[in-house]
Amino acid sequence: MLKKVGIAALGAGLVLSGMGLTAADAAKPEWAGQGKPEWAGKPEWAGKGKGKDKEKDKVENVIYMIPDGFSSDYASNYRVYKGEEAVWDAHLKGMFTTYSANSAITDSAAAGTAMATGVKTNNGVVGLDAEGNELESILEASEKAGKSTGLVATSTITHATPASFVANVDSRNNETEIARQMADSGVDVILGGGKNNFLPASEGGNQDERNLIREAQDEGATYVETREQLLDVDDLDVDEGDRLLGLFAEDALAPELHRGETEQPSIAEMTEAAIDALEEDKDGFFLVVEGSQIDWAGHANDAAWAMSDAEAFEKAVEEAIEFAEEDGNTLVVVAGDHDTGGMTTGSNGSMELNADVLQNVTATGDHMAAQLNEDRSNVAEVVKTFTGFDLSEEEIGTIREADNASLAINHVISDRANIGWTSTNHTGADIPLYVFGPKADNFAGFHDNTDLPKLIAEVMKLDK
Repeated sequence: MLKKVGIAALGAGLVLSGMGLTAADAAKPEWAGQGKPEWAGKPEWAGKGKGKDKEKDKVENVIYMIPDGFSSDYASNYRVYKGEEAVWDAHLKGMFTTYSANSAITDSAAAGTAMATGVKTNNGVVGLDAEGNELESILEASEKAGKSTGLVATSTITHATPASFVANVDSRNNETEIARQMADSGVDVILGGGKNNFLPASEGGNQDERNLIREAQDEGATYVETREQLLDVDDLDVDEGDRLLGLFAEDALAPELHRGETEQPSIAEMTEAAIDALEEDKDGFFLVVEGSQIDWAGHANDAAWAMSDAEAFEKAVEEAIEFAEEDGNTLVVVAGDHDTGGMTTGSNGSMELNADVLQNVTATGDHMAAQLNEDRSNVAEVVKTFTGFDLSEEEIGTIREADNASLAINHVISDRANIGWTSTNHTGADIPLYVFGPKADNFAGFHDNTDLPKLIAEVMKLDK
């Protein structure tokens, strides 16, 4: 896709509007040219390329993985939940700030735009700067460099974060326009939810007239809408123009706790399928993978949903790192876009961490609340069915009397896990940055979210 360059050109000197940078300054930022720290030694991945045609330390592929809403307290609680370190823990490289152009606390649209383009924008805005100018993303710059590209998400694929890499709209809620821009973008692999945003009203969709799925098929794209169909995809060659479109739900995919009740693939399966297709491009690829629903769990203060979706996301990261280890020229960047919910590691004055009790929870708070009868006299039975917890009379009373039964159930469960919450919205917490692969040490330090695409562009040599 050869699209507008707009105000930000990541592929040509990273000239950034509103940052007070000249072209020369942007081409050589402060962090450039500092090399690998003396203490870094030889990284684990050195020398693990597949053959003599691989240039050591060259970054040909990037897998940019975004666990939406995931902060350091999520990481700490997930370690307790799992009972051992997560796959990303050994690859911590730094932290970064997330504020938007018009708010100390960002939303996903502004955060996604910053992480995709290197430019701050206002909350709610996708792919435009604060003055309304169109921006080019790191994914689009990768396309111009001849690389194949992909998007994976467990939300609608037109949701704010994936949209930030291919669309330019003044409202994140305009998902039908985002779908049109995504369909016209030339992205080679698109996997997620949101089928209704690609179908016309005459077929129950949200488009006025266009059938974006049929258009993609007419142009030769392989279309799938179930897990089985995705796993059966074979012999795609993006280097020859093959494309893959997978839309597995009318709206978002099911939460991980309920995915097994559907025909939808896991985020790990979507990631593996995307890599399998994109790796055929001899010029390399750029893949974005979003674990969308960690954020939604945070908004709901649903600790079990958050941990189960983090677990699913970790399996996707494992797929990415396994490929990167074998390939030798693939960089994996794992970075949440912001914190959601202000999760705490410990609560109520306790000195214990009990996130592992969430392993017994088999449903979201929303699902449990939907099983309550009109007078909520079955609270104890419902919660025990899906958690194994025997509720106290006080806990039962709290849920029965609550204005929001789902939130009350989630707080009772969180209290059992000694997990606290400070908000049902985003917070301004700094976010951990994990990086694996060649040039990973270039990411060491304290950053802003706008630095991430600049760092990626530098190691990919997109400005060369």
